[in-house]
Amino acid sequence: MNIIEKAIQFATKAHEGACRKGTTLPYILHPLEAGAIAAQITDDPEVIAASVLHDVVEDTSFSEADIRVLFGNRIADLVMFDTEDKLRDRPAAETWMTRKQETMRRLQHATDDEMIVVFADKLSNLRSLLIDYKWEEESLWDRFTQKDPTKHVWYYLSLLDVFETLFEKRKDNTLL
Repeated sequence: MNIIEKAIQFATKAHEGACRKGTTLPYILHPLEAGAIAAQITDDPEVIAASVLHDVVEDTSFSEADIRVLFGNRIADLVMFDTEDKLRDRPAAETWMTRKQETMRRLQHATDDEMIVVFADKLSNLRSLLIDYKWEEESLWDRFTQKDPTKHVWYYLSLLDVFETLFEKRKDNTLL
């Protein structure tokens, strides 16, 4: 079994029973889509595997140490780069902006591989938002900690600015 297949099996088990926020869709669809997006940008199996694993530490009972033991330091480092510190000692609504600003700060110094993992994650999230918005319209925002859609727009436009740099360097903006 190659590293991508191992990551898919592990992430599927780790996210078993979880659904996407506010839906009945199995959560694993998001990491699988992130992996597929990464595979459109790179053929590096460790970057693709990290994209599949990107939410394991953030959203399951598995730890960074688990990822390091099972997948090695490089994949663990890529996963942890995209893992948001949820600041669980404070209410999520209170920390949303702080967490997103921290993501933007980290991206300013990201390697191409780190950027690919984050891009794959965020593009998958944005696609879901757009599809769900078509069905739910403004009620979509009720499922999120941050209910103000203008804040989400700020976040995704800020990400776009950062990701444009990655694709300009690669001379490929197909996904962008």
